[in-house]
Amino acid sequence: MHKKLFIPGPVEVRPDVLAKMSEPMIGHRSKDASALQRRISDNMRKLFYTESEILLSTSSGSGLMEGAIRSCTAKKAAVFSVGAFGNRWYDMAKFNNVPADLYEVEWGTATTAESIDKVLSTGEYDLITVTHNETSTGIMNPVEEIAEVMKKYPEVVYCMDTVSSAGGTKIEVDKLGVDICITSTQKAIGLPPGMAICTFSEKALERAKKVPFRGLYLDLLSLYEYIQKKDYQYPSTPSLSHMFALDYQLDRIVNEEGLENRFERHKKMAEVVRAWAREHFEIFPDERYLSNTLTNIKNTRNIDVAALNKQLGERGFQISNGYGKLKDKTFRIAHMADCQMKDIEELLSAIDEILGF
Repeated sequence: MHKKLFIPGPVEVRPDVLAKMSEPMIGHRSKDASALQRRISDNMRKLFYTESEILLSTSSGSGLMEGAIRSCTAKKAAVFSVGAFGNRWYDMAKFNNVPADLYEVEWGTATTAESIDKVLSTGEYDLITVTHNETSTGIMNPVEEIAEVMKKYPEVVYCMDTVSSAGGTKIEVDKLGVDICITSTQKAIGLPPGMAICTFSEKALERAKKVPFRGLYLDLLSLYEYIQKKDYQYPSTPSLSHMFALDYQLDRIVNEEGLENRFERHKKMAEVVRAWAREHFEIFPDERYLSNTLTNIKNTRNIDVAALNKQLGERGFQISNGYGKLKDKTFRIAHMADCQMKDIEELLSAIDEILGF
């Protein structure tokens, strides 16, 4: 039996989107491939509210996260972490021999504008990384407030992980002053895993030119330069199947559903799950900074999360246990991509039935 996924990714993918992945191959050096990548880039600019260039990578979002911190740190990076994936960004710096410091907060709390201001005021750092939406904790950071502080530090390259939020909540990249905004296909955008996407500003471009050892496959400068030189082509062989599906899905998101409608649908689903969580359990993270794509619920009733998931599986659903040190202490319900309100209602009704609410 297929289990409908309410986990932080991969997500349920619409059959028409999946079908696009079986399109016949084209030459990745053809004019058709250039036109395909250009259409994707144009629609990603709309989704990200940016004028910046768009880079694609046949990798998970982690690939471009590693590429960003390696390609654009000339002096030292400040990594702000609110959970597991912020910590991963620090590990990427460390294992690539990129000077970096980790600024981690207690899980369930947010990175504040004040904390960033305090760190950057030292003058030690020329790049920062921020997680917009952290699936391990259910936090969505106050990036509008952070944007105000970043105006004071125009020399600092600002990288943001929106892997689990882009396509599910409004992220105005240029307005927020983000130089490299990274996402991937398998979460709120609603595709299978396997491709990552990022914005790349003029500031990031100029910085990368000053960094001698940027790696090779994930060098953002070479990705950028190849696009310019070869008229929207990828330096190595990309996953054309993902590109066919992404082109189709972005057209649906931008022109059929509409960005504002999509963001509103995510918000409404989040509100329903939060209300249910408050009624029967508690919400784990600070309620001032809640994710619109995933809700992390404190296991106040000490239920057996694995047993609940097993019984949900028999009914055709799957949720997610807590991540890492939060396993069994919390559980998570994702409400992202092309998930609809009726899907959320069916899931919550099934949980109610199993737990006897």
